Order: sequence, then structure tokens, then C-alpha cells
Amino acid sequence: MNILICEFMATMLLILIGDGVCGNVLLTKSAMQGGGPIIITVGWGLALMIPAYMFGPITGAHVNPAVSIALAIDGTIPFSVLPLYLIGQFAGAFVGACIVYLLYMKHFDVTQDQNLKRSVFCTSPAIADNKTNFLSEVVGTFVLMFAIKGLCEVPALKDSGLLYMFIGLILVSVGMSFGGLTAYAVNPARDLGPRLAFTVLPIKDKGSAHWKYAWIPCFGPIIGAIIAVLVFAAIPWL
Repeated sequence: MNILICEFMATMLLILIGDGVCGNVLLTKSAMQGGGPIIITVGWGLALMIPAYMFGPITGAHVNPAVSIALAIDGTIPFSVLPLYLIGQFAGAFVGACIVYLLYMKHFDVTQDQNLKRSVFCTSPAIADNKTNFLSEVVGTFVLMFAIKGLCEVPALKDSGLLYMFIGLILVSVGMSFGGLTAYAVNPARDLGPRLAFTVLPIKDKGSAHWKYAWIPCFGPIIGAIIAVLVFAAIPWL
């Protein structure tokens, strides 16, 4: 139960800060409207780093079903606890997105662009092409997962307490490198939880949630994370 609660809280914070920075930059009449992609990518990095410091020592603060599934496959966590991670992550993502809506409700009301409203919650491709969009999510999550596995093996980072800061910086790097392609979900819960919230919340003139795209930010990150742990395990000098 501790795992479920900690992952719920950690993922809720991730989405609250991450979707929050999207709302802050994208929605009409926000004081930071138009702040640009740098603010968004740094905001998401901090959104990962903060709960990592808080809950990392307890559960690892995966906040990401792709990470949890990959770590179960490589034996880092037992499969028996995987459902607790996944339930906590998806529930936390949904609740975090709902809170963002409550905070920015008036701004959603005055924002005319339906794509901007949806973009606060979930991802979409800049150029719609299933093959390249899927590959982008696979590669982005591979980089994230492979780098996390590597950094966790660096004693100087663990001993100094800097590990979680660098994990946040990995996400910033992934966003700055691949974010323009699909808005870099690299996390099924980060996309599907808020997409469900967008679907059920009474957002004025919100338009479609584009569920036909949702399989890409769901399965792409899972495949990328699994490939990352398998490649990492195959490196002969470890």
C-alpha cells in the first residue's frame, strides 16, 4: 500500500507541475502566456526532480508505467508489486490533471484554440505520421531509461544526493532534443491520465481528445524503456 500511495502522490505532483507549466504558458490571459518551450521543458524537468527527491528513497518514484514495467522485466522490482505502481501512477496523473483544470478553469473558458486546451493535458504530433511518431516516443524513452540506469550506477551521484537532480535534467534534455516531434510523452500515465481527465472534465468548447492517437504515447514509451534495460544489461563491462 505504501507503494501505491507514494506513486500516486509522486505522479500527481509530476502532472500538477508539468501540466501546470503548460497551462501557464499556453492559455489565454495567463501572465506567462507565450513563455515558450524552454519554460515548458525546464518545468517538466523540475516536475520530475521534485517528487523524485521526496519519494525516490521509498519507491524509486518511477511516476512512469514504462519505467516500472521495464524495471520489473530486468528484475529491479518484483512483478508482484507492479500493479501497485501502475494504479498509483495512472490515478495520480488523472487527479493531478483535474487539479490543473480547477486552477486554470477561467483561462480555459477564455482560450479559443481547442488544440491549446488539449495540449495542456496530453500530447499530439507536430506532423501526424504514426511510424515516426511512434519511433520518437520509443527513442525518447530509450534515452530517458538508459540514462537513468546508467546514472544509478554512479556512486558519486548517489553518495552526494545529486542523482535525482540529474534524472530531472535527463527529462529536460529529452524534451529539448525530441519535444518538437510529439511533445515527448515518454510516459503512458503522463499522457493517458490527463487525456482521460480532458475527456470527462466540463471544459468549455474543448474539442476532441484525439484518442485515436493515444496508443502511441502509451506503447511507444513501454517499448523504448524495455529496449533500454535489455541493452543496458547486455553491456559487457557492467
